[in-house]
Amino acid sequence: MKTLFLAAAIAVSLCVAAGAQSVQISSKKVTYTRKKPISEYKKTFTIEYPKVKASSPALSRRIENAISYSSILDLDLKGELGEYQWLEEADYEVKYNQNGLLSIELRMNGSGAYPSGSSKIVVVDTRTGNRVRPAAAFRDLAGLVAMINRSLKKEIAKAVVEIRSDRANEEPNPERLFVNSKFKIRDLDGFSVDEKGVTFVYDYGFPHVIQALQPDGVFFFNWREMRPFIRPTGLLARFTR
Repeated sequence: MKTLFLAAAIAVSLCVAAGAQSVQISSKKVTYTRKKPISEYKKTFTIEYPKVKASSPALSRRIENAISYSSILDLDLKGELGEYQWLEEADYEVKYNQNGLLSIELRMNGSGAYPSGSSKIVVVDTRTGNRVRPAAAFRDLAGLVAMINRSLKKEIAKAVVEIRSDRANEEPNPERLFVNSKFKIRDLDGFSVDEKGVTFVYDYGFPHVIQALQPDGVFFFNWREMRPFIRPTGLLARFTR
């Protein structure tokens, strides 16, 4: 009888733990109206907010603050309602929401002299509401950056061939576009995770007039490749055991 009771207690605790591995994310879309729009198409803009339901209201608020547009993309809502008037829409995409980790991409698009946009992926510890930084998740950051740069160099070499072979392209020396292209430790900040591995994103920073020539800058490594760089005491260690 004691054995059955113990087994049942363990099963219940496992179910509770499993339920705590993710949080509920719902969408709240808000349309804002500018009182003094500079043009007809600047009259309104929309923001789709990720609303979080965690184990407590306090934790829900911490996670929402960690993934807010203002903290991640420097969105100035007051300025947008006033004279700035760049934003047209902001939205998000949940990349992963399991095993105590939330990986989410925040995006916003607008226009000034020309259309532009920005996006960033963040990873949050759903048990604490804190953002997971590279230094806490990875070790040997220099070695990790070196591995990413090997993939970046391959992407650049492929892009140069494609640009040079495009007869419609007027760029005579495509190599010069990548003179300063190098993945650095600070670029590790925009990583995402899922069951298969880790993805890092690099922005080549091409001017708007030639952005069509810019490579994707998305580098994926599976958990086997990432194992040497995963901090044993970090949140990602569970994927490489």
